[in-house]
Amino acid sequence: MQIIDGKAVSAQIKLEIAEEVVRLKSEGKKTPHLAAVLVGHDGGSETYVANKVRACEEVGFKSTLIRFEENVSEDELLSCVERLNNDDDVDGFIVQLPLPEHISENKITEAIDYRKDVDGFHPVNVGRMAIGLPCFLSATPSGIVELLRRYKIETRGKHCVVLGRSNIVGKPVSMLMLQKSYPGDCTVTVCHSRTKNIKEICVQADIIIAALGSPEFLKADMVKEGAVVIDVGTTRVPSTKTKSGFKLTGDVAFDEVAPKCSFITPVPGGVGPMTIVSLLKNTLLAAKKEIYR
Repeated sequence: MQIIDGKAVSAQIKLEIAEEVVRLKSEGKKTPHLAAVLVGHDGGSETYVANKVRACEEVGFKSTLIRFEENVSEDELLSCVERLNNDDDVDGFIVQLPLPEHISENKITEAIDYRKDVDGFHPVNVGRMAIGLPCFLSATPSGIVELLRRYKIETRGKHCVVLGRSNIVGKPVSMLMLQKSYPGDCTVTVCHSRTKNIKEICVQADIIIAALGSPEFLKADMVKEGAVVIDVGTTRVPSTKTKSGFKLTGDVAFDEVAPKCSFITPVPGGVGPMTIVSLLKNTLLAAKKEIYR
């Protein structure tokens, strides 16, 4: 059994990005600029955005954080999106989700210029991904695929079971694993809350990508010997062993599943660190105009 170390891989990718930024600057080209829009004071969102800002500093990017209170109107937020769309110095930007209930996430996402949509959520980017055209890939699915590539895990002809059908992870990663490429060329089964016989389906899988948000859902009796398990779940659960009073738990019962696996990601330290570096990679591509010119 081998642990897939997302922290180490993400650190290596940051070094590669930083070197590219130094090269761009030496050639007199602009410094990549990522902007983030944060609405309200959700703890998880605050932490995630802070990590993005710090990651930008580490690789030499310029970053901008725009804050709004929870009661910001939809029109105000749309005006901010329009300003960022028209700001030539901003190469890419994200509007951190979730948004307050009075704001339509779909309306905000569709208002973002797809050429600056480094989160990869705009319908144009999702559609291009679905048919294998160059685009900004959703950050977490892109990070998962990069881990498989860096660890040289064989995917061709394998049965990949994706647990979860969210627009952020489940759907896009299932499409990426289906593509005629490496990683890819899998036979893909997507399971969700209405799927019957999930255990019987999982035990047939060569690769399982668990993205349900259900702590320790995947048990040892659902995994065959030698399977590759990618755990995307990050749920805070109470813990008496930490100062904060909680710990991050994945969708996989790690201690009992890991001994059966050929490769497995831990939580934390697996997929999580890859999400932010994937966002940085998209921003670098946007700055270099390598996808949309």
